[in-house]
Amino acid sequence: MGRYFGTDGFRGEANVTLTADHAYKVGRFLGWYFGELKKRNGDKSTPKVVIGKDTRRSSYMFEYTLVAGLTASGADAYMLHVTTTPSVAHIARVDEFDCGIMISASHNPYYDNGIKLINSHGEKMEEDTISLIEDYIDGKLNVFGNNYTELPYALRDKIGKTVDYASGRNRYIGYLISLGMYSFRGMKVGLDCANGCSWNIAKSVFEALGATTYVINAAPDGLNVNENAGSTHIEGLQKLVKAKKLDVGFAYDGDADRCLCVDEKGNVVTGDHILYIYGLYMKDRGKLVTNTVVTTVMSNFGLYKAFDAAGIEYAKTPVGDKYVHDYMVKNGCRLGGEQSGHIIFSKYATTGDGILTSLKVMEVILARKTSLSKLVEPLKIYPQVLLNIRVKDKDAAQEDKDVLAVVKRVEEKLGNKGRILVRASGTEPLVRIMVEAESKKLCNSYAKDVVEVLKKNGHTLN
Repeated sequence: MGRYFGTDGFRGEANVTLTADHAYKVGRFLGWYFGELKKRNGDKSTPKVVIGKDTRRSSYMFEYTLVAGLTASGADAYMLHVTTTPSVAHIARVDEFDCGIMISASHNPYYDNGIKLINSHGEKMEEDTISLIEDYIDGKLNVFGNNYTELPYALRDKIGKTVDYASGRNRYIGYLISLGMYSFRGMKVGLDCANGCSWNIAKSVFEALGATTYVINAAPDGLNVNENAGSTHIEGLQKLVKAKKLDVGFAYDGDADRCLCVDEKGNVVTGDHILYIYGLYMKDRGKLVTNTVVTTVMSNFGLYKAFDAAGIEYAKTPVGDKYVHDYMVKNGCRLGGEQSGHIIFSKYATTGDGILTSLKVMEVILARKTSLSKLVEPLKIYPQVLLNIRVKDKDAAQEDKDVLAVVKRVEEKLGNKGRILVRASGTEPLVRIMVEAESKKLCNSYAKDVVEVLKKNGHTLN
């Protein structure tokens, strides 16, 4: 990972670790860089960048500073306004933009924010380009054979302009509606929009397809995104589904690139469940190209057991939908995702898309003519314990020979009836210990064994 950008963009507390100055510099670089690339390719057209944002108060600040940087460098900024991350990826690709920018910190609290960069193919920006942005922020940019401490400003008629591009968001909504394979008429559906950017999209899509919708957390005020709402706080949706006797419920996060479900009984249906039911659905129809579903190392042990029983192969990537997507592209896979609800349907999108995911779950329910609880019933999720331990040096802690030894002992005890995973956090000074076993008691016991060694060897922070 880079100096500022992680696996999911440049993220941090607004005006603390991610400031308006940072956003301005990101805009300045992107506007200038894509203009230079065009010139060097003999293309005299103005670079175009499409921008979306979520509902955080600071998103307006970052939007304006990004636009200032872009236009000062000679690029035109096309404004989607409040919209989802996958909509920016879709529009960047189909409308042939040089790149896209999404302002969001996803499932984080309102005081955090982030800048996600998307390339012209609707995929996450290439690491080489991100490294150049970081060099520019640090004042040591070397590109095209020259050193730059500052970038030239666009002058006169070369200064960029802003364009209201709400029509792009509307066409994305139309695209989602076009993917509805069945009428939702007669279905009662709960939607938890997390007070995020799905608040003005999800309801429109479901009602256009005929569903009767019951919507919660769709009143953003800039300070309530993800607050006791959405996919990270799904209890409210569970209560709604049971109270209103709904057929199904869907919960999104702040930027709507992930989706978790609630079945008609009020049970949570995770990303692993979704991969299972849609993987089987694709296989039965001969649509599961390569017969492989792409998961991350955090997917539940029970999912792999279920795939083995169904004759479906699987790949495991590091945590992060970026890694899932990269593997899918390189290996021609059609379905992949994370337990957290980032699900990628590569035939329809280049990134996780929460609303698309909910449409695909609806498709399986209607095609199978059964309930969501029946669809997920064969998947037996193993009890899991996940501990986040603050450490002085996460790499040293993870590589400690005594830690490795205790992990190996646990693996031997678990055999083929569970697993243990110890990994360093990508964004925090944490070691994450995950144990899956036949009982919660065993999970706790084995996780405790690792924690005791970390403490004994002086790795932990008080």
